[in-house]
Amino acid sequence: MTLLGVVGGGTMGAGIAEVAVRAGDEVIVLERDQAAADAATARIEKSLARAVKSGKLSDDDSGAALGRLRTTTSITDLGDRELVIEALPEIESLKIGFFADLDKATSPEAILATNTSSIPIIRVAKDVADPSRVVGVHFFNPVPVMPLVEIISSLVSSEHAVETVTTYARDHLGKRTIAAGDRGGFVVNALLVPYLLSAIRMCESGYATKEDIDTGMVNGCAHPMGPLALCDTVGLDVILDVSESLYAEFAEPHLAAPPLLRRMVDAGFLGKKSGRGFYDYSR
Repeated sequence: MTLLGVVGGGTMGAGIAEVAVRAGDEVIVLERDQAAADAATARIEKSLARAVKSGKLSDDDSGAALGRLRTTTSITDLGDRELVIEALPEIESLKIGFFADLDKATSPEAILATNTSSIPIIRVAKDVADPSRVVGVHFFNPVPVMPLVEIISSLVSSEHAVETVTTYARDHLGKRTIAAGDRGGFVVNALLVPYLLSAIRMCESGYATKEDIDTGMVNGCAHPMGPLALCDTVGLDVILDVSESLYAEFAEPHLAAPPLLRRMVDAGFLGKKSGRGFYDYSR
């Protein structure tokens, strides 16, 4: 059993907390206020209920998992945690500021991990007194279903911290882990996001319809989902944040966010979570 803290109870944070309580960990989820904390609990309860309904989890196991979960609005409650995983929005300044606070609130022996999908780890760790205890642990959405976790070590991450989180994700949570260096996008998003941006540009230019783009990649390349449907699933705001992070890192034109992506985010068309993205999910 691990004493785990999860910062942020949104889609990613709730998913991480769920797989951890199902694995037997005592988990505290930190949220900004009680309404957000209650929403995080509701997300986890709903996901566990789906697992019970599908026969993947028993009622007793679901109840036991929920018994190992609690929420808080006070960062000081993370003081006894052995591992803390941050799952805040993909905003560099937000993560940097929070890690400075987390550094003061946690034990010096605790490992601090960020679930960033693109921001270099050393930047997140720069205001931590001992940045060697900071690593990247990038889960994929939906966390209970997706098997992969990227483990990212910065130039100063300790071997102990990297080995600990790798063993935790692989042996305790049952995930498949891969190691990545500390450069924007790591492995998966460095390859995936330029492809998604190219699909958005193709749609934006009128070269092909969104349906034909997605159908082409599903039926021509055996992808399980087309790129524009995948953008809707991930969240167009997330795609924009990752694109901006990659462009800041490499300054290559193909990594710049297309105007259509920016306008859709401006309009609140974020994909499935908002009910509308490239496709309409309101019905």
